[in-house]
Amino acid sequence: MKKMLAMLLTGAMVFSLAACGNSSSGNAPAQSGSSSEGSSSTESKPAEEPAGGPVTLNVTTTYAGEDTNAGNYQDAIAAWQEETGNKINDASASSAETFKARVISDFEMGSEPDVLFYFNGVDSNPFVEAGKVVSIDEIREVYPDYAMNMKDGMMGASPVDGKNYSVPVNGYWEGLFVNKSVCEAAGIEIPTADTTWEEFMEICQKVKDAGYTPIAASFAEIPHYWFEFCIYNYLTPATHNILPESVDDEHGKAWVDGISDMKVLYEKGFLPENTLSATDGETFQLFIDGKAAFLIDGSWKVGGIESSTDDIDNFTVTYVPGKNDRKSTDIIGGLSSGWYITRKAWDDPEKQKACVDFISYMTSDEMVSKFASVSATALKNGVQVDESQLSSLAVAGLDMVEGATGMAGAVQDQVTQEARVPVFNGMPDIVTGKADIATAVADLLALVEAGQ
Repeated sequence: MKKMLAMLLTGAMVFSLAACGNSSSGNAPAQSGSSSEGSSSTESKPAEEPAGGPVTLNVTTTYAGEDTNAGNYQDAIAAWQEETGNKINDASASSAETFKARVISDFEMGSEPDVLFYFNGVDSNPFVEAGKVVSIDEIREVYPDYAMNMKDGMMGASPVDGKNYSVPVNGYWEGLFVNKSVCEAAGIEIPTADTTWEEFMEICQKVKDAGYTPIAASFAEIPHYWFEFCIYNYLTPATHNILPESVDDEHGKAWVDGISDMKVLYEKGFLPENTLSATDGETFQLFIDGKAAFLIDGSWKVGGIESSTDDIDNFTVTYVPGKNDRKSTDIIGGLSSGWYITRKAWDDPEKQKACVDFISYMTSDEMVSKFASVSATALKNGVQVDESQLSSLAVAGLDMVEGATGMAGAVQDQVTQEARVPVFNGMPDIVTGKADIATAVADLLALVEAGQ
């Protein structure tokens, strides 16, 4: 339906990450001799069916607490249990550093779950390096149809060996949210896929001249959205996620130049007057109340805007204008979590097939669509969403993602909270000229190098 959506790696930080299953059609584990396009050419026999009764799987996910898909998850496991006769021993908890620490401890103690919904990237490195999770390639040697509804190149390959270990559900995208009434009052056109950064600067000036705030942003609390896109303007989707080795290399210079553009936004008066002290909530309200034209945020903000206004048609989302080699249609987004099968469960003949069946159920097209809605997915067929049931803002998000020409994950996700301090916490001093940009970037990179 939305083919580009199926090509994406969604979400964010704090991202809306989820999954669910559907009917058994087309996604059940393959039987002996089955084949699938793109699967291993080596014919393998699936593990023998366990002779015993129902299987109980120990499952850990982040679908708990205030996660918007916690209810969907509980409904899904109840349906799967009823359909298969198997049982789920659920140990889900809200995503937080304490959750990560618990999961890591479980693996170290040998008490890891059978199935885990967890983060990709560096967070999963300890499990991959220790050989405690099973790669998609290995699973497909036995079950060739496993995760074949996903695009392999967008499944979140491990930094350890470049292999896929988890089946993603949905992720996030980031875009430029627009208050239409402010644009109309200022006599400006809403930015499109063709709008350049230079043209966007002219648009912001017209908004300011009309007596409105061009950009709703708190540089005191969350400067990271503008940090990402301003740096992205000096890089490409293929290079954005490469951390600088020094402030003087290609990527270090891109960071300095991008942050310099953030300083220009401040100097031109395109930000709220209290941007250096305001909270994100305060600047968001400025946008909702029709006092600011633009807001960069993620796909999760669609619901926040829907719940904050009685006139959702007054809001839309479009591309953040680009410059240099970055097209405006090159967006920030990613798929940062997925379903893992642990080695311990894979080597258990009573649990292996049940694990494959459960994850296949939870990552079918129908159920991923249910959990993802307007977020990014890796589905080959795209999400199956009834647009008539969506708000105009949500549909605009789908349209934006469909037209995307490239996507890069948020580079800040490769930097710890401690290491971000010189740039993120120091942004008020940077944009007011009290701190040198190159020095702040160098300090951040030094903390990264020191493992902070």
